[in-house]
This record gives sequence, structure tokens and C-alpha cells, in this order.
Amino acid sequence: MGERDVRDMTAADGLAAPLVERVLALAEAAARHDGVAPLSEQALLTLRAGRSHALVRLVDETVVAYAHLDPASEEESASGELVVHPGHRRRGHGRALLRALRREAGGPLRVWAHGDLPAAAALAEAEGLTRVRVLLQMRRPFDGVPLPEVRLPDEVRIRTFEVGRDEESWLRVNGRAFADHPEQGAWTIEDVRARQAEPWFDPAGLFLAERDGRVIGFHWTKVHPEPVGEVYVVGVDPDAQGLGLGRTLTLVGLHHLRERGLPAVMLYVDEANRPAVRLYESLGFARHAVDVMYGTR
Repeated sequence: MGERDVRDMTAADGLAAPLVERVLALAEAAARHDGVAPLSEQALLTLRAGRSHALVRLVDETVVAYAHLDPASEEESASGELVVHPGHRRRGHGRALLRALRREAGGPLRVWAHGDLPAAAALAEAEGLTRVRVLLQMRRPFDGVPLPEVRLPDEVRIRTFEVGRDEESWLRVNGRAFADHPEQGAWTIEDVRARQAEPWFDPAGLFLAERDGRVIGFHWTKVHPEPVGEVYVVGVDPDAQGLGLGRTLTLVGLHHLRERGLPAVMLYVDEANRPAVRLYESLGFARHAVDVMYGTR
């Protein structure tokens, strides 16, 4: 799309490195102020890679607000995320940015509000958006909460990921496991490689379940600087459902994270996915925070 002015916004497919750094500084300031990161991992990855469909609001050359837009596809409506610098709030920047996102989307739009903060809820209501999805962050400590032992189903073995060998097998299972998931199931090899390039990536924390030499499930773990571990993503091939492999793989990763000496572990799960929520509750997880997606028609 190039770059152009959009009613005192700058819209661009990719930002120059100096502007990327200023947007990242804005996001860090908002995270410190709000206690929650304002942008998702995917939004940050595309921003750093210069691939973000971005809207930036500047006042006297100061970046005061930023939005990321994922344009509509054949399967999904457009979705976005936005953040306003804490020192420039209550001046209409958030409303202006949201309206610019809606113009850029050119149709239905879904917007994430990370942390479900009151100001975001008020803006969504004022602009006629309604809650369409709730993503729970759940956590559990390792100290004082027993962790069940791992019991492997018959003929299933667990091994760790090998870079340069397992990417395509992982993508195949991920695509099958999350065929109905709006974000996860659409991952490409570029999405995998982008995460392999991140400082946190550790193949020793990505576990694959195999049966008859074929990958049928996985648990990808992650470690945050806090420090806290994460059940990053667990997937099971539909052909392997009924083996209890989701619980088994989850426990494999939890034992790994505990052995690293981490005090706690977190994960994200859709509130509407009641079987998954019940599984995690049975393993000692409890609700910690909430992300909300608001939608337009």
C-alpha cells in the first residue's frame, strides 16, 4: 500500500526502523503503566520485521498512538490492536485511531483489548463495539501445587524438536489441530521461522509426540523474563484424539518448566473452550487475567 496520510494518521505497510523503535518504546511505556502488554506477540513480530500494516498518530513528531491491522481474508474479518501512550491519553487519540482502523478495514472489524482495561471497554461501548471473544490467561505456581506424573499412551514416544528437520511435520499437525482456530491454524513456515529467530526460542522446550514414526502432537513451551514459563501451544492431530495426549503433552512441558527452576507457569485459552479450561483447572491453573476482542458489524 505504501505510505500516506489518513486524516492526520500515517498508514503504511511496514515502518522504517527509527519509527519502529519509537513505537516499541510507546508499547513499553504503556505496559509499565497498565501492567499488561498492549500488543500481541504476532503484532510485535510483524512490527519488528517491517511487515506490519500500521497506523501511527504523531503530534509534533511524537508518536502518541499506534495500531496494527490484519486485513480481512476469505475466512476472517479484519482484526486490529491499538495503544495510546500513557502521557497522551484522554485527548481523543484512541477514538481517532479506532475510527481510522475501521476505515482501513473497509468492513467488519475485530479489535483486541489486552487486559480488559476499563478505558478500553468504555471506548468500545462508545463506538458501538460488542464483546465477541474472551481469552483467559491462567496461571499456576509450581511450589505447593503437586504435579501429576507423565503417563504415555501405548506406542507413543516423546522427543524434542530438531531445527531443520521437524518444521513441516509440526506445521502439518498444527494446521490439522487448529483447523477452526482463527489465528493459530493459519501459521506458515515464515511464522515458525520468525519465532525460531526470537531470543526465547529453545528447541529443547518443544516436545513432539510420535507414533509409528509420525508426529501426532506437540507441546511448545516458552520462558518469559519475569521469570515465568508458558504453555505456549499444545496441539494434537485429530486422528490421535481419544488417547489423552493433550493432558500427557501438557504435563511433559510442565515438568520441563518446573525442572528449569521457574516459580510459575502461564497459558492462554479461549473462555468458550470449556473442555480445555476444565483440563487446565484440573492441573492447578486458575484465572489470572483476561483479554477481550470487540467486534463491529
